[in-house]
Amino acid sequence: MSNELTLKYGCNPNQKPSRIFMQDGGDLPIEVLNGKPGYINFLDAFNSWQLVKELKAATGLPAAASFKHVSPAGAAVAGKLSDTLKKIYFVDDLELSPLASAYAMARGADRMSSYGDWIALSDICDKETATLIAREVSDGVIAPGYTDKALAILKSKRKGGYNIVSIQPEYKPAPVEHKDVFGITFEQGRNEILIDNNMLSNVITQNKEIPEDAKRDLLISLITLKYTQSNSVCYAKGGQVIGVGAGQQSRIHCTRLAGNKADIWYLRQHPKVLGLKFKEGIRRPDRDNTIDVYISDDCMDVLADGIWENFFAEKPEPLTREEKRAWLDTMTDVALGSDAFFPFGDNIERAHKSGVKYIAQPGGSIRDDNVIDTCNKYGIAMAFTGMRLFHH
Repeated sequence: MSNELTLKYGCNPNQKPSRIFMQDGGDLPIEVLNGKPGYINFLDAFNSWQLVKELKAATGLPAAASFKHVSPAGAAVAGKLSDTLKKIYFVDDLELSPLASAYAMARGADRMSSYGDWIALSDICDKETATLIAREVSDGVIAPGYTDKALAILKSKRKGGYNIVSIQPEYKPAPVEHKDVFGITFEQGRNEILIDNNMLSNVITQNKEIPEDAKRDLLISLITLKYTQSNSVCYAKGGQVIGVGAGQQSRIHCTRLAGNKADIWYLRQHPKVLGLKFKEGIRRPDRDNTIDVYISDDCMDVLADGIWENFFAEKPEPLTREEKRAWLDTMTDVALGSDAFFPFGDNIERAHKSGVKYIAQPGGSIRDDNVIDTCNKYGIAMAFTGMRLFHH
C-alpha cells in the first residue's frame, strides 16, 4: 500500500502533473490490481463506491452502479429479472448471480449512457458478474474484492489493460473534506446524512400509502441523488434506477430529462421493439442506438429513407406516437426522488406522464401547496424528507 498514486494526467491530457494521495500521510484505501486508472476514473470510482455501499446498507441487498462523468447512468439492487428485462438488457443467455443481476439492471436501464462506464459493486465480484462485465464496453470496476475466477476473466479484458480496483470496505474518510477551485481551498463537513425509511415518514398528500417496494425504490432514488451532480431528479422502479436527470440548471428540465429516459426504458419493452429482427453480426451498442432511433420521433424518417436495411433483417412496422402514448399509459407505480424542492406543479404533471405514483423531496418551496394539490389531483403519495441532497 502507498499514500500516493501518480496518474498519467488530470481531466484532460494537458493537465499535468496529476496524482491522488492521502493528505494525512496514511495509506490509500485502494489497490490497483490491473490497468492504469486515470483522474476521471477515480472520481467515478470513489463516488460510485459510496453509492453502492449506501444502497447495500439501506436495503441489505447487493448493489451495483454504472457511472459516467461523475454521475450515475444507473444503479440497482439485486433482484429477479423478468424474461423481458433479460432480453432488453441482453443477458438472457447468461447465468446471473444476485450481484450480476444488480449490475445487469444498473447498466441496462440506460445502455446508451452506460457505454464506456465505470462500474461499482458493493460485494466481492464473482464469476457471473465478471462474465457480464467482460462483454460490455466499460473503463473499469471498483469492488471490495474479486474471486480468483472473476479476476482472471476481468484481466483478459481490453487486451489485458482493463482497470480493476479493490477498496477496503472498512475505510472511513475524515469528517471534513476539502476541494481546491481556482487556487482556493473549500472546506465542508462530509454529507453523512443517513437515508432510510425514517426519511419517508412525513407523507403530506391525501394518499399516504407507500408500500414497502415503493419505499425501497424511493431510497434507491434518494441515495442515487446523493451522488449525482445537481440539480438532479431520479426515477426508480423494481429495485433499479430507470432515469436520471443530472446537472441541469432548471428543476423541470431535470424532471423531463429523467422522465424521457424512463419512457425509453419502458418503450424498449413494447412488443414491437421486442419483435425487431436484426441482421446477424450487429453488435449490442449498434442495436442500442438503432432501438433508440426506432423509438424516437425520427422513426418514420429512418424507415422511409431505407436506413433500416443496414441493421434489420426485415423492415419493421413503425411505432407510432399514438402507440407509444398508449403503451406509456400502462407504466405505473414509479418512484421519484428530487435532490431539492419542486418549485412548481409542472414537475408533477411531467412525472405523472411517466407513471410516477410515489415522490420523495425535501419540501420548503413557497409553492408547496400547489405541488401538493397537483399530487392530490393524480393520487400521488409524496413525502417531505426535509433534507436537500445537492452534490457538486
